[in-house]
Amino acid sequence: MNASMTTLRKNLIIAMSVLGMGAASLTVHAQEAAASAPAASSKMQHDGHRGGNPAERMAKYQARLHDKLKLTAAQEPAWATFTAANAPKKPMGDWKAKREAMAKLSAPERMEQWIAMSKERIAGQESRLASLKTFYAVLTPEQKKVFDDSVPGGKHGGHRGAHHGMQEHPKAG
Repeated sequence: MNASMTTLRKNLIIAMSVLGMGAASLTVHAQEAAASAPAASSKMQHDGHRGGNPAERMAKYQARLHDKLKLTAAQEPAWATFTAANAPKKPMGDWKAKREAMAKLSAPERMEQWIAMSKERIAGQESRLASLKTFYAVLTPEQKKVFDDSVPGGKHGGHRGAHHGMQEHPKAG
């Protein structure tokens, strides 16, 4: 197998992985939407989408986590740095225009764009991981347990669609 075939094969594997993750994420979001539909219906009618403002949800989640952790004054600067690094990023822009622009590209160009976007997401995740490690290092063993049990993937279950390192997820019942 020559180098260009190997590269193409790797790119196809990456693309299929990205598509698979996207499909899994959509499934989780659909399940969450179905599970919360009765409770969220009046909110949906009010603001036009499930759950309202993501920044508001994140702020409420962070406030609850902050309270659970019982941080000391010495830990507060690390918390502030951590939450700033994990703040929701500004919206990605007009998705319809982006989809239309992507549709005009050739298949290889589209795949290059998907790979570039994946690399951007990975860079963001690596940055958030660095801030997490810095914050986590200042926690006591008891606080680490509370944190581990409170963030996505911990005691309460899977990833739940968290794209920014720490987003609210339903409590286990």
